[in-house]
Amino acid sequence: MYEERPALLDGAVLWTRTAAAPAGAPAERPVLPDGCMDLIWADGHLLVAGPDTRAYVPGAFARRYAGIRFAPGDAPGFLGVPAHELRDRRVALGALWGEAEARRLGERIAAAADPAAALDAFVRRRAADAPAPDPLLRAVVAGLAAGRAVAETAGAVGLGARQLHRRSLDAFGYGPKTLARVLRLQRALALVGAGVPYAEAAVRAGCADQAHLARETRALAGTTLSAYAASVAGSGPAPVAESGPASANSETPLPSGSRTTA
Repeated sequence: MYEERPALLDGAVLWTRTAAAPAGAPAERPVLPDGCMDLIWADGHLLVAGPDTRAYVPGAFARRYAGIRFAPGDAPGFLGVPAHELRDRRVALGALWGEAEARRLGERIAAAADPAAALDAFVRRRAADAPAPDPLLRAVVAGLAAGRAVAETAGAVGLGARQLHRRSLDAFGYGPKTLARVLRLQRALALVGAGVPYAEAAVRAGCADQAHLARETRALAGTTLSAYAASVAGSGPAPVAESGPASANSETPLPSGSRTTA
């Protein structure tokens, strides 16, 4: 069962999942790119899911999960790592903060009566000592999420194309054009999930036409529009699928925690 609610940290989402399938079972559906990064607690393990540029297909390894999904651009300041270093990667938190610190934190959260609430409270406390989210980058996200062109968005925040690209790599993990594509697909699939006809959803989201949306869905989500619509209609709120912990020096397949899945 998957649930989410606003986190204590401004702009973040706290999500929880109790896996129905046994550990090692294939994931039900792939997790789609959403422009976000997550800090995830999974039965005592703490992991980070970097920003995705394509659908990610994991398999379950734990029974209980809790995660904080940061707003686009907010996680790098909290984690102390540029987003592009974690692009399309899943890593143990110990690889970023040190094994001892990550282990102690994981154990404290596991010992709490409500691990999700403990993770939520920890993130808010630590964020108070981290760099504050850059309002300029939040304006970039808002502009692109509203469907504005990259050049228009850059001009509105007073940045040149190269400046925006460089800052986007650090904040989002990829350039503004990729972020715009990801956010546009999220808009379109939300409309499709709400029952809007494909052609109308494509135009309203900012695609040239239905064929354009179909290509983007295949490229970024790894599925077709009809398959996505069927998965939403058949399962209700999408679960989150997780997979395999890793050592401090290795990667582990783990999702972003996004509720938008194929």
